[in-house]
Amino acid sequence: MENFEYINRRSFYKQHWVLPILLAIVLLPVLILLPWQTQKIEFQDRQEQLIADTLWVEQGIRSQLTRDEDYIRFLGEDIIANRLQPEQLKSRFSTLIQHHPEFQKLVWLDASDRVVYTTRPFSFRDFSVNSQQSGAQVRLSNLPQYSQPAATAGDDSVVLMDYHAPLFRDQTYLGSIVASYQLSFLLEKVVPWWFAKDNEISIVDIDDRVVARRADSGAGHSVFVHSKGLDLPGVNLTLKTNSIKDSPRLMSNILAILVVILGMGLSWSLWALWRDILRRQAAETALRTQVAFRRAMENALVTGLRVRSMDGRLVYVNPAFCDIVGYTESQLLGQKIPFSFWTLEAYEGFSVRTPVSGVMAPINGFETVYQHSSGRRVPVLVYESALMDENGIQTGWMGSILDISERKRTEQVLRQNEEKLQRSARLSTMGELASVMAHELNQPLTAISTYASGVINMIKTGMLQTESLESAVAQMQKQALRAAQIIRSVHDFVVKREPTRNQMQCMDLFKSVLPLMEMQAKSYMVHLKIAIENPLPDVCVDPIALEQVILNLTRNALQAMQELTAQKREIQLHVYQQGDMVHVEIIDNGTGIPQEVADRLFSPFFSTKAEGMGMGLNICRTIIEFHGGQLTHRPNPAGGTIFSFTIPVVNEKVQHDVLAS
Repeated sequence: MENFEYINRRSFYKQHWVLPILLAIVLLPVLILLPWQTQKIEFQDRQEQLIADTLWVEQGIRSQLTRDEDYIRFLGEDIIANRLQPEQLKSRFSTLIQHHPEFQKLVWLDASDRVVYTTRPFSFRDFSVNSQQSGAQVRLSNLPQYSQPAATAGDDSVVLMDYHAPLFRDQTYLGSIVASYQLSFLLEKVVPWWFAKDNEISIVDIDDRVVARRADSGAGHSVFVHSKGLDLPGVNLTLKTNSIKDSPRLMSNILAILVVILGMGLSWSLWALWRDILRRQAAETALRTQVAFRRAMENALVTGLRVRSMDGRLVYVNPAFCDIVGYTESQLLGQKIPFSFWTLEAYEGFSVRTPVSGVMAPINGFETVYQHSSGRRVPVLVYESALMDENGIQTGWMGSILDISERKRTEQVLRQNEEKLQRSARLSTMGELASVMAHELNQPLTAISTYASGVINMIKTGMLQTESLESAVAQMQKQALRAAQIIRSVHDFVVKREPTRNQMQCMDLFKSVLPLMEMQAKSYMVHLKIAIENPLPDVCVDPIALEQVILNLTRNALQAMQELTAQKREIQLHVYQQGDMVHVEIIDNGTGIPQEVADRLFSPFFSTKAEGMGMGLNICRTIIEFHGGQLTHRPNPAGGTIFSFTIPVVNEKVQHDVLAS
């Protein structure tokens, strides 16, 4: 079997030599024709470049003439409107001549063709016949135009082209401005040096007579030529370019060189092909090894892996994922959404994370619940990421799934232990309030006893009156209700219960805890100052847990002022809203907190008291973070410490979090 596979592989590799031979047969005539084709392409490229450059120069000449026309038009408008004094007009004429060397002269004629002003000595008779005819046509058409170029009188080497701009005011002809162009200067100004170095540029009239020429490097060779009309009103001129470059030439021995290069290239290609075949064999062997290694690694993972295609079909699962959901690989592959292991929570979570387009955004991680094939619910932590191919195109979604059942059980135990610690802390606080509560209960009980004794005396003496009896009984009832309220507050604070968050008015929370704070303050002979903003928004809280935080922070503040005299002891409670948070501050003017203590203040089992367990502030911070707030402290500028915590106000997010918890 192995020999048969080896023979087939050798036959397969031999077939790879057929393609290089066929390529050599096809490429040989191509390489022979290549020089001729290259010469043709180079000729076309040079011709196209000359055409493009000619069009660019023609556009430059036309743009320069357009700018000159605008300057003359602005000057004519000023003359028509009489906006300039004679001296100012002369200055404008001189400025145009200085900045525009293409102008040979500027002449201002009146309605009778008399020269009003000229930049050089001139009369109307000195205009060429073509120019005089253009002037007459301009007067009739009221449109500016150029005259056919003509040699100047007395100097045939100077060819001028006149531009006539009529001056009309309310259909009345006032004269004209004539600008005489020396076209050779126009070529010198507009044509760039690099273009003039490689080309002969000339302007010819309708009779193919050269009226202007520029040839910095001599006459052109008439191999690459192009002509383009200038399209000027009243005149028919053509811009011609004649390159000084010759046709591309071929080397006499280029074919022999190409044949040698072709032979060397074929030899190198055959060697490269054999090398690539050997590399391919090695790559295939390495790939098989890598695939086996990856498969073994994925099978050894305790993290479940699954791949979902873009149409929602399962295309890959590893053994760890099969163990989590209790199905075999064959049962899972090919399933489409909704999968058999999904619970209602998993399906609803997928619907929320998937937009209308059907493409799910990358998710860092989320918790959901799968259903084992046995019916057992399995809490899992899922990480989703896009699966991309080598071209960067998404082909599916890769998911990593962790079974967090044990973590959930651990969290449940931790929550139960935390509740026990909170209850122990409440009992500890209750122990400190016991003596104060006895004092507070003594007052209503004494009042009840006094009123009862009074009623008995009135009965014995026979002086019983209905009004007096009703008043005494009402006072006894009031004191009894007061005693019952004190007992109920302590009972609610101490009773064992599960933590819960309900929406309530923020002021109701402080109304229930203020009596207990006052009892604490009286026992330490501390003045309690309260500043609560009204109205306050609704909050979603566990009232008993927050009462524990407030009483614990109050007790710490009271104990921090023991070294002060009774007159200086003061504790302040400030409650106010800022943004979407309710801020609660408990301020004392005690001894403050040293920096070395402040760094470890919220650490578990750290306490500065001989009898303390070091869990009070840690529990307080846990309770506040459970509510979505933050517990902090800072020095009081007046001496002492300010403990503050925040509670989120009720909004859609808080309500969602409460329902989720």
